[in-house]
Amino acid sequence: MTNAEKLTLAKHACHIRMGVIEGTHSAKCGHPGGSLDIAELLSYLYFVEMNIDPKDPKKADRDRLVLSKGHAAPALYAALAERGYFPVEDLKTLRKIGSYLQGHPNMNETPGVDMSTGSLGQGISAACGMALGAKHAGKPINVFAIVGDGEVEEGECWEAFMFAAHYKLSNLCVFLDRNRLQIDGSTETVMSSEPLEDKMKAFNFNVLTIDGHDYDQIEAAVNAFHAESEKPTCVIMDTTKGKGVSFMTNSVDWHGKGPNDDEYKIAI
Repeated sequence: MTNAEKLTLAKHACHIRMGVIEGTHSAKCGHPGGSLDIAELLSYLYFVEMNIDPKDPKKADRDRLVLSKGHAAPALYAALAERGYFPVEDLKTLRKIGSYLQGHPNMNETPGVDMSTGSLGQGISAACGMALGAKHAGKPINVFAIVGDGEVEEGECWEAFMFAAHYKLSNLCVFLDRNRLQIDGSTETVMSSEPLEDKMKAFNFNVLTIDGHDYDQIEAAVNAFHAESEKPTCVIMDTTKGKGVSFMTNSVDWHGKGPNDDEYKIAI
């Protein structure tokens, strides 16, 4: 990837972060912290990697993205708007009555959303089903799932991981967002799931660990996913919750609340 290409992606990531702030400020609620930290990944997937078409959101052979940590919907919506699925101006309707941008993704209402998520653990389970379905159909469809490190405290995640390995879902790439914070504090103190690398390897995944804000490392991980033909891939991304906004950075306080007017101005 050239420096010019990385600069373009960085601009997209910046716009995604601005969309997160616009939405959560307008709603006066939402989840900015865990949305801000996946901006680089979303920009890479939507503008480089995925076989998608904003003009045909339901095309049958498209790649799928499942935001299993569904509370990070503000980032998904901002990425979809940036990619052209719907107007950027609509981000300000987040969580408003009558808006198609609900607090958690709704595949029946929102163009570009492949799975309704929010109840933690269910998204990754659905992603496994999508990947197996594509395998059975003989379709070259890749399924990308974004899972939180707090989310993997759910037993359902490990059932899904076991399923993925058993059926050799090499078309499934799980991005495990390890920002080390969840709603009530650090993952280490609430319910540590470490060592994640060893556990995912024991579940027979192709496992990589990267800086989730580094485009070169994201690209290398996706290339490693494509090179694997027998196992599902898990990319453990070390990220910073609240990335890009000074007072939200690495702060558990910003897991689930929107910025006020003054905070909005600073953030933007």
